Amino acid sequence: MPRWRALPEELDPQVREFTEQLRRLVERSGLSISAVADRTGYSKTSWERYLNGRLLSPRGAAEALAEVTGTDVGHLSTMWELAERAWSRSELRHDVTLEAMRVARARAALGEFGPPPAARAGAGAREQGALRSEPLCREPRLPDPRPPDRPEAVAEGIRAAPGTPAVPAAQGPAPRPPVPRAPVPPDYRASAIPAPAPGAPRRRVGLFVTGVVGALLVVAAAVLLLGTGDRGADGDTAAVTPSASTVANLPAGVKCAGAGCAGKDPEAMGCGGARATTAGSATVGSSYVEVRYSAVCGAAWGRITRAAVGDAVRISARAQGSAPARTESGRVVRDADGYTPMVAVAAPGQATACATLAAGPQGCTVPRAASPGTAG
Repeated sequence: MPRWRALPEELDPQVREFTEQLRRLVERSGLSISAVADRTGYSKTSWERYLNGRLLSPRGAAEALAEVTGTDVGHLSTMWELAERAWSRSELRHDVTLEAMRVARARAALGEFGPPPAARAGAGAREQGALRSEPLCREPRLPDPRPPDRPEAVAEGIRAAPGTPAVPAAQGPAPRPPVPRAPVPPDYRASAIPAPAPGAPRRRVGLFVTGVVGALLVVAAAVLLLGTGDRGADGDTAAVTPSASTVANLPAGVKCAGAGCAGKDPEAMGCGGARATTAGSATVGSSYVEVRYSAVCGAAWGRITRAAVGDAVRISARAQGSAPARTESGRVVRDADGYTPMVAVAAPGQATACATLAAGPQGCTVPRAASPGTAG
């Protein structure tokens, strides 16, 4: 009886319920995980991920387990659909969180260029106003050439010399001659050119860097959402590059199509299980090698079962039109089976899988329509 690990706390309740149901089926059957892997065609490593909540099992794996344990396939498929929707929502929330973290890091990096442009503009305006409020020149104060009034002369009059009659004092101050004033300098402030605010070049650099980083973020988001790449064609077959509407119309659980699947794991992308068929096969030594093809994903991959550690499998897609030849490889590192990443193809007959056993035998698949060959 297998001993289960605790499921992750952040696991969605619907995914948790489905995973616990898979565990109960395995416990009731009395099979070990290795036995479940042998009877369902999925590796022991994959089943450990499914039963420990690290990866949602494909529909094909769940249906195969239901057949092995004698469970109603329809009921288990219904639970799988609910879990798959919850898993997709969790992945979307995770992607949004990562995007927010990248934006926050970009904003923090932009803060190293100095304070925001508005703050620098306000400081420059205050400094400029302070400069304008001070006069450019001051009018010099000239000393008064008039002698100070003598109160005794005003009150008593001016005393005359001996022998001359006294002159009575004036009843009021004598008129003073006009004193010329210094010419008033012209007001240069009216034609003065205001000095540029300090920090203007840094503000322009900050705005430029902000625009560049924003453009890069938009391009990166578009690449992640839509994907890129060209897909080959077979004769008059249309190009395999998926349009935006094609990607949006994929069935639930399928995460790529055509060139977008190249080099990716077929189980993680939802292309395996019931969505794949065997397009070619061969027996190499005691191992069985297949070409697995998914019409929904527009891709193929190689799979080897009843293999030994060190056995290698390779999938090759021949060149079609403008699309070059593509090759992906895989190797059995533990358990008794393995598979390669996917290559984009437009038809099942465009791909061939070959196996090289550690013991020496080699062999390649033939189309399923013909009888599979046996390699020594």
